[in-house]
Order: sequence, then structure tokens, then C-alpha cells
Amino acid sequence: MELKTTRWDIGDDGVAVLTLSRPTRHNAWTGRMHTELRHLLHTAEDDPAIRVVVITGDPEGRAFCPGADSRALEGHADRGGYDAGTPDDLATPGFGVRPEFDADFAFFLGLETVTIAAVNGAAAGAGLVLACWCDLRFAAAGAKLTTAHGKLNLPVEYGLSWLLPRIIGHGRSADLLLSSRVITAEEGDRLGLVNAVHPADAVLDAAVDYARTLVRDVSPHALRASKRQLAVDTVRNHPAESVRDAQARLDMMMTEADYRAAVGAVADRRAPAWGGG
Repeated sequence: MELKTTRWDIGDDGVAVLTLSRPTRHNAWTGRMHTELRHLLHTAEDDPAIRVVVITGDPEGRAFCPGADSRALEGHADRGGYDAGTPDDLATPGFGVRPEFDADFAFFLGLETVTIAAVNGAAAGAGLVLACWCDLRFAAAGAKLTTAHGKLNLPVEYGLSWLLPRIIGHGRSADLLLSSRVITAEEGDRLGLVNAVHPADAVLDAAVDYARTLVRDVSPHALRASKRQLAVDTVRNHPAESVRDAQARLDMMMTEADYRAAVGAVADRRAPAWGGG
């Protein structure tokens, strides 16, 4: 696919960087951007060498993503309804794991690839939604964050009313979702929405460095398994189901070469050499 609204950079360290790139429109969200995002995440899922994807905004746009492009919002009003602007053959990364994950943005729960948002500027509406569906969020100092929907006569978007309480709790989510107020990255950090705050010119490097530690320190299968357990446990009804799943995974993973490599590395006090099991 020709990339018109994103950039895709794959390192030799297991980390890829996906950049939302519409700098003249502050990296605003469009159907084309949504299409390219899903295509690139599908690419990552199909490439075992890519273990973490860091998503950020083009720094020339001076924002992470301020939500839907205002021109698109005007178009929705003119048409009298919402038009996603995506093709019928939209890629479906993360689909097919569980029915609960088979929807826009919810598919992030079905991905095996870890996703980290490097929020290097303002994130509003769909931009904040995207950051929240990522596994981790690193944000630039002073970055402004808002759900924005209420001030546009819109509902809470893309499952954020389900997701946000699972990140920061019901009461704090009610505050942000009912008011659509703007918070800073620093308040987001205090609320538990943001994992870490860094200077704007360092947030991407910090996210990539963290991604590299995951690749270096955690076996490929353990990283995939941990992500899947976190996702599936959000829709399980009983803790016993989680325990039984963990036991089954334990029995399987202790037979793998990477387990033996890890045990040997601990005994020898050296870093393990992962084989990718």
C-alpha cells in the first residue's frame, strides 16, 4: 500500500515506528490514516521480527493527533451522518481471536505485537482513543489530552467508555468522559493514564528505548503470551479461568528452547539469546 498519511520505519532491533504524518493538518485523523494504520499493524503481525510497534506523530505537525480533521467533521455534517472513509477491504489485524475484539480499535486487544504510544503533542478525540488502545503510553511534558466528544455533540468514541475505566478507574473516567475537559500529560501521569512523561524532544526515544528493553529482556513467546493474557482477562468472568489458562501456558512454555536458554543464562549470569519460540 502506498503510504500517504503515515510513515513506517523498521529497525533491526525488533522495533518498528509508525508515524502519523499529516503535518500541515497537525496529523489529524482521516479514513486514509485509519486504513494505513490497520495495514501497517497487519504487516507487523505477519512479521515475527517485529515485536513492538511505537506509534507517534510527525513532529512537524506539532501534535500527536488532534482527532478527526475539521474538514472531515464538516463533511459528516453536510452528509447528515458519519462516514468512516475506509475501503471495504480494510485490513483486519487482531481479528479472529475473540468476537469481543472484532471492531475498530478493539482489535488492538487481539494483536500479538506490543504497541506503545509516544504522545509527542496534543491528543484529542480519535487521537486520544488511539493512544489509550495501545498497551503503554509515553507522553511529552505539557501535552494536552482530551476526549473532546462532548463539546462536539458526539458520544464517547470507539469503546473508550469501556476501556478508560479499565485503565484509570470508573470515577476518574467519569470526570474525563462527562466533562470532555483538557488535561495535561502530567495530570494524565497522576491519574495512571500515562506511564511516563518526558521532554517533547525525548519522548519518542524514551518509548523506543523501552521497547528495546522488552525485546532484549523478554522472550518472544513470553511477550506474546503476557499481552494475550492481559487482553483476554479483560473479558473473562472468573479468575479461575485465568489461572487455568496460565497453567496450560506454563506447561507448554517450559518445554521450549527459550525456557532452557533462560535457565542457562540465569545460571551463567549472562543475557539469554532468544530463539523466538
